Amino acid sequence: MSVSPSRLRRCAAALTLAACLAAPTTANAAATPSAHRPPSPAAACALPGKTGWTDEGHDTDRARFQPTTGTRRVLTLFVDFPDARATGGTDEYAAQLAPAADWMRTASYGRTRLALTSLHRWIRMPAASDAYGFERGLTFEAHEKYVRDAITAADPYADFSRYDMVYVVPTKTASAISFSPTYLYDPATPGVHADGTRIKWSVTFGQDLWRWGPKVAAHETGHTFGLPDLYSFTAPTHQYVGGWDVMGNIAGPAPQYLGWHSWKLGWTRDAQVTCLAAPGRRTVRLAPVERRPGTKIAVLRTGATTAYVAESRRAEGNDRDACSAGVLIYKVDSATPTGEGPVRVMNGHPAARPSPDLHPQKTALRADRPHATGCTGLDLAAYRPGQTFTDPDSGVHIDILAGDATGDVVRLGLS
Repeated sequence: MSVSPSRLRRCAAALTLAACLAAPTTANAAATPSAHRPPSPAAACALPGKTGWTDEGHDTDRARFQPTTGTRRVLTLFVDFPDARATGGTDEYAAQLAPAADWMRTASYGRTRLALTSLHRWIRMPAASDAYGFERGLTFEAHEKYVRDAITAADPYADFSRYDMVYVVPTKTASAISFSPTYLYDPATPGVHADGTRIKWSVTFGQDLWRWGPKVAAHETGHTFGLPDLYSFTAPTHQYVGGWDVMGNIAGPAPQYLGWHSWKLGWTRDAQVTCLAAPGRRTVRLAPVERRPGTKIAVLRTGATTAYVAESRRAEGNDRDACSAGVLIYKVDSATPTGEGPVRVMNGHPAARPSPDLHPQKTALRADRPHATGCTGLDLAAYRPGQTFTDPDSGVHIDILAGDATGDVVRLGLS
């Protein structure tokens, strides 16, 4: 969940495992065009953020959220507690997180790298595990204290000035540390300091790390880049995007970041975006977002904070378990807060029902896919050739003309 300090206080009473997978405190977005060169044509389809926090806008506050490209140096701390002492070493815990580096490198086309360093010793926290408020509903102040206690206890053994962010992993015996919120610093507070540097970004993992695996790191780190939660803070949890994008269902079958997010984060270049911001028609060949080259997204801007996006998806790379392939169409609203549906996938097959035969590997857990989940109706949403999407209210018309191994051809219309 992407939650500001004030929002974290408001949601604390209703905190659940599903609704608090991420509670961040920092941001980042696409680069602002140089004043010495004309803006890209794609700039007409970039939306301004209107929530003051993690959202779908391209003007993310770079003072609050961390850079989205290059190498991000991450120190992982392993903590136990007076009432929940660790047994055994830390290697198993580090191994659980290690694949997150490859996952992020693949998702970002190599433009973002997580350099993970582990402090291989157990750091004893000064308070009992149930004293930090995770089970009762975590406040920003309690979460910051948890981060501060971990940093202070580890400070004799690490130089925090060498790192951009910190991961904090609790022992399995600490059942009270149940979920994985993201700490995003509040510049209005004294904050957390060590070795002459301020700790601005931290993911504090919970026991859900052992359910979702390294993709929980991709979700939570996404909040430090300024991405919002795409799952719903109210039931049904995955009503907006299903298993498309790790910022929605972490265990979803197609967790590759949406093309819109890739553009926002600077992984997809402006030249890879087709923009229709005024009445007209365009025909575009889309390359799958799972691959680096080609046109990634077609955007039809429909208002000051709204747009429709079409992108090509294939069952490969991070999406190798995707339940459907074709053109994914979704609506973006940069004025809609995190957890309230800032992205909503349009279902190309609303009458379709998941079948156990669709992806047998997802009907039961397997050793090589321990965190895979089954297909839901919205996971079957990708449009196929011959289908059309229209929104008469906004004048949007998208025809899927063709599709093959190289991608999809769409005809865009805006009236």
